Amino acid sequence: MSESAARIRPFQPSDQKLVRFYVGKSRMEGLTSANVRVYTNFFVLAIWIALSSAFVHYMQWWPRREKGLLENLSPLSAFACMALPIMFITDWVNRPDFEKSMNDALRRPDLVDTAIYYARSPASGFWILEFNDRFVGLIAVDASLDSTSDEVVVGSDKPAEENAKPAKSYSTKGTSNVATIRHFYVEEPYRTASVQDDLLEHAIKHAFAEKEVERIRAVNESLVPYIGEALHRQGFVSASVLETVGVLNWHVHESVLERKVWESKQKA
Repeated sequence: MSESAARIRPFQPSDQKLVRFYVGKSRMEGLTSANVRVYTNFFVLAIWIALSSAFVHYMQWWPRREKGLLENLSPLSAFACMALPIMFITDWVNRPDFEKSMNDALRRPDLVDTAIYYARSPASGFWILEFNDRFVGLIAVDASLDSTSDEVVVGSDKPAEENAKPAKSYSTKGTSNVATIRHFYVEEPYRTASVQDDLLEHAIKHAFAEKEVERIRAVNESLVPYIGEALHRQGFVSASVLETVGVLNWHVHESVLERKVWESKQKA
């Protein structure tokens, strides 16, 4: 990447609203993919065709030659009518898992006061990737003593306000042996250029620069493949299934990169 056009810079307090917006957006991205995969599922398509055909038969909308060529289009309205409830039900079933993920992410302590939270360990960091001063992506690695905690500091029944105060103090400094990639997102037009690899590599090098860090963990969702592919290229391997989401129970994996694996890749 040209240094004059693109840069990876540290988070600034003035970025707080921008970061919260894109973190929320990143957590909802999987919903679109989940819905599309349901729409194109063989069994769902079969149900849609069967219901639509039954509706056409009931309404007697099958084409008749004597009414001209335009009559061939009459069954399409029935197919459209049957598609709408299927799309609505699919989104209604899939959406809660992704909204919960988004709300939890926005209510965790690292997004209450981001600059202070990520300053507690020299191995932690939050970076924004820009191209000609335009937002491209972000990544955050948490190597603090709370790196493996997913505590939510604002109750689900309260608004996630920026000035909300954590339930406990997060001023303790120190470095854990396990770092967590809290947030990782790249705008879709830039993914084909693999800028996510540059962003991820930058975060990994920063975390492993501290000898205390032995492992980096990250969430890998099958519904957001560009992240999983970037993690795999850096040597991350799937360690466990954290949960399943959506109507078809897609897996959310925890992927892990060991220091020794990363160091061997650097020497190769």
